[in-house]
Amino acid sequence: MGGCRRVGVAVDFSPCSRKALQWAVDNLVRKGDHLILVSVRPGGYYETGELQLWETTGAPLIPLSDFLDLDNMKKYEVSPDPETIDIVSTAANQKEIIVLMKIFWGDAREKLCESIDSIPLDCLVIGNRGLGKIKRALMGSVSNFVVNNASCPVTVVKSHD
Repeated sequence: MGGCRRVGVAVDFSPCSRKALQWAVDNLVRKGDHLILVSVRPGGYYETGELQLWETTGAPLIPLSDFLDLDNMKKYEVSPDPETIDIVSTAANQKEIIVLMKIFWGDAREKLCESIDSIPLDCLVIGNRGLGKIKRALMGSVSNFVVNNASCPVTVVKSHD
């Protein structure tokens, strides 16, 4: 398979999303690929400003250099953790990949599925919190919804913590 691929990883900066990100870096991305971190923030009501403009389509793709500037990320209401920053910075340098971030606001299940077509992504990697059957039935599983509704291959990385 030639050319660059757009590999998406759903991130919420939790341990299970870091595990999915690390799995994608170790097992999926290769030289020349675009690694796109897809983050979904809870929906809110924004009267003015950039967030109101981005509420439907999501923020523009954010390059790694901007992602590393924590003050810059405040305008997106995102606080990347040091471990995630280390994973993507190391991957960008060692694997010679382009790292970008796309932020959406709203329901994670729906926005992750929408991101596949709007970015567009060739595949998506998502973590699994390991909810039990009762919690999954009551709260719903984001990964299960995405697997059943996505228009591209989805890999679920289970968290055994």
